[in-house]
Amino acid sequence: MAGINLDRLASSYDYELPAELIAQTPVVPRDSARLLVVKSPTVYTYSVFRELPEFLQVGDLLVLNNTRVIPARLYGKKSTGALVEVLLLEERQNNCWLALVKPGRRLNVGAEIVFDAPLMRSEIPELRARVLAKDDATGGRLLEFEVPGGVSFNQLLEHFGQMPLPPYITASQSQPEQYQTVYAQRLGAVAAPTAGLHFTDELLKQCRQQGIEQAYVTLHVGIGTFRPVEVENITTHQMHGEWVDVPASTVALIQETQSRGGRIIAVGTTVARALEGAASDGELRAFSGKTELFIYPGYRWRIVEGLITNFHLPRSSLMMLVSAMIGRQRLLDLYQVARDQRYRFYSFGDAMLILPEAKIA
Repeated sequence: MAGINLDRLASSYDYELPAELIAQTPVVPRDSARLLVVKSPTVYTYSVFRELPEFLQVGDLLVLNNTRVIPARLYGKKSTGALVEVLLLEERQNNCWLALVKPGRRLNVGAEIVFDAPLMRSEIPELRARVLAKDDATGGRLLEFEVPGGVSFNQLLEHFGQMPLPPYITASQSQPEQYQTVYAQRLGAVAAPTAGLHFTDELLKQCRQQGIEQAYVTLHVGIGTFRPVEVENITTHQMHGEWVDVPASTVALIQETQSRGGRIIAVGTTVARALEGAASDGELRAFSGKTELFIYPGYRWRIVEGLITNFHLPRSSLMMLVSAMIGRQRLLDLYQVARDQRYRFYSFGDAMLILPEAKIA
């Protein structure tokens, strides 16, 4: 293996996880999740999420992702009566959505899907969509929906759609709002920014009272975040673009924080991608558009100094992003600690706080 950079190999981000450590439901209250605090390159400690303010400093800035998950999973039938499952990914133009479909091989251009509304939930008896094109990049389809006058597509989704819980959550009795952050506002994500699920309104208030400020960006979480890295050489992996909005008010607050020596703590990998994407030329500017930024070891951080994150799937771009902050082997060692301590993994699982002192140069 001499001369091979393990940081660049997808197989180097593998680890074994017992099925019972995959969280099926969120803890209640949200801020009672466990927190693994990474204090330095060699020191970590155990805590709970509600104690987060104890590890931050007056003048620090938490940056949060205010995206809101849409009920993006739909169930319908083809004209033949065959069942079809649809996962919306992103709106490409008015009422035209890129979507993953199952089964997809026989869903050809021109095919029509009819979605039935759940009983007693809508006066609109059905929703229809037609396949406009295939999408080679995702293996999905571009669907054009028929939207009756007087209603919006988002209103239709509230009736016809279901919350798109990840496939590894198989036995959850959670309520839809438990898969939203308490500060979720801007509709558009197909998966939750899970690091933020641990915050309560009370904890956010406590942070502010202790001089820890907050700012918001939007990254509509899509297939780019949760699709696995399928190539062995991760430098050849192409991220699917996700829509980002970093407003001028957030840029100003970040610059003010930096000028007085405060630290920028990203709440989640999506915030890290949003901020670093908006500073791709070295300087942070207000930005609205798509980012395809893929962060992996060797990346030079421009804005983000600390990170709150969950425990992610093997071979995921999210693991690679966190490895870029603290090193791949360090991350794998911490994951082993979390498994030994029976931490809960993935979307509804526990969290890790990486303080700026733990970040590699």
